[in-house]
Amino acid sequence: MIPTQEDFQLDLAARCREAVQRTMQLVLDEELARLVGAGPYQRSGERVDVRNGTYARRIVTTTGEVGVRVGRTRAGGSATKPLGRYRRRQQQVDDTITEAYVRGASTRDIAPITEALLGKRVERSTVSRVTRKLADEVEALRRERLTDPITYLYLDATFVDARWARTVENVAALVAYGVGPDGHRRLLAVHIGTQEAEASWAGLLKELVSRGLMGVQLIIADAHAGLLLAARKVLPEARLQRCTVHLMRNVLAHVPRRHQKRLARELVGVLHAASLATAKTALRSFRDRFATQFPEAVACLADGFDAATEYFAFPAAHWLRIRSNNGLERLHGEIKRRTRAVGAFPDRASALRLITAVARQAVSIWSDRVYLDMTLLANRVAA
Repeated sequence: MIPTQEDFQLDLAARCREAVQRTMQLVLDEELARLVGAGPYQRSGERVDVRNGTYARRIVTTTGEVGVRVGRTRAGGSATKPLGRYRRRQQQVDDTITEAYVRGASTRDIAPITEALLGKRVERSTVSRVTRKLADEVEALRRERLTDPITYLYLDATFVDARWARTVENVAALVAYGVGPDGHRRLLAVHIGTQEAEASWAGLLKELVSRGLMGVQLIIADAHAGLLLAARKVLPEARLQRCTVHLMRNVLAHVPRRHQKRLARELVGVLHAASLATAKTALRSFRDRFATQFPEAVACLADGFDAATEYFAFPAAHWLRIRSNNGLERLHGEIKRRTRAVGAFPDRASALRLITAVARQAVSIWSDRVYLDMTLLANRVAA
């Protein structure tokens, strides 16, 4: 009977597992010989111990689950060094589980995935234990020293559900990234705050200062009162740029839906003008035309205009990217996509671990290209 393609694949997988099993057993036997100081039944003056039986151990490898015999010695313990004490999976398997979790597979989803690929179910509790190593990424980001000045500091928050004091609460994920002298963006901090309040933002900013944050000339953020108060207290020397996109949304919230598209075009002419003088002229025109019809919208724009036009004090080539924190929108979108698969986090620590891992993965491409030409700013200061 001619074997089918499925028969061939099953046979190949079995042979690969057998090869891995034999290799692992050989390594374990060599480790046992090293501990004893002699091979089986070998008489040697270098012998330091004697064999004391074996015990069975199963370990999940990238080719599936295999069984090995781990040798014991009478005085020196077991030959577990090649496998690691108490380890039941190869490190590559744990790394793959973590990567799948970060990319969107829930703890419940991973069990059938590992069963299909490795022939062994990795249950939800195991996935939770494996992914706790993401705490190392949280700690690495929290301790990373900031040795270069950060000229532009972007701050924004998104919200996730996490269990807190036995109930599920909507908590704030505070994110900060910056642009330094090399013109590259870099992720600076991720915090989980009880809410988007002054205390939460102050904690994040104080941590950044303790890690060496300096040289901040412009903070780009929404006009959240707690954020602004924290920024003024911790970084009083920095200008505060109100995100123009958020201001537009706030203004349009006071406009009936049928008029929003038309007014949105007008707002672009005001907030994204060619110069500050042109912007002020456009603001006066906007006020004259719409003060009667949309008084709340006009008042909202007038109140936020000065804070939303701080970017005019910086090089024109930077305006597009420093007048809003839209650079964080894609990052927040990736965080939301991933956290939707989780639903409610079991606690705030697990939310911080996953969001930090997702954020670091999402921004890994930032090092590939220069975000802003910072020599333009240096030339402006020199002039």
